[in-house]
Amino acid sequence: AFRQWARPGIEVLDDGTLSNETRLGAVLDIRFALDTLAAGSGPLHPGEEVLVIAGDNVLDFSLGRFIRYARDKGTSSVMRYAEPDPARLCKCGVMEVDPEDRIVSMEEKPARPRSHWCCPPFYYYRAGDVARISEAMADGCGTDAPGSFAAWLSARVPVHAMEMPGRRYDIGNLESYRSVCETYRGIL
Repeated sequence: AFRQWARPGIEVLDDGTLSNETRLGAVLDIRFALDTLAAGSGPLHPGEEVLVIAGDNVLDFSLGRFIRYARDKGTSSVMRYAEPDPARLCKCGVMEVDPEDRIVSMEEKPARPRSHWCCPPFYYYRAGDVARISEAMADGCGTDAPGSFAAWLSARVPVHAMEMPGRRYDIGNLESYRSVCETYRGIL
């Protein structure tokens, strides 16, 4: 169905996973996509930046501002939003940032969150940084949660965190999908 949907310029990559139990995990999916595209079957070329977004999210804002932010900072970047619910923070990537938006620390699914800044699954990686994904794997970086690589990277190089300019809708089940269908008004 995805291949039938894909228009020219959109390439569908399939790692062959058939179940939730055999999936690669978000970080290994990124590496799979990079390796597959760099091998010549797609438009990615060595030295290019990469924008990674979890496919189960709908946004009410354009990502153009985020890309400009990251390019202006000259670093890999993530987004952040204030999450007031401590229970929800324990299920997300949580970061501490300095006054210039640089990530000071980041942890996936912390038992005791050290801030209220949550990292949604939107990442902009500079070419040299995303090329370090295999190094991160060899160093013990987590592979399931997409923020694991951003957390690993931010402990080694400057990574900035832009405050999210709108809302995201996480579609985790049929009920949340129906809710989004009723309330979503498009990019504002």
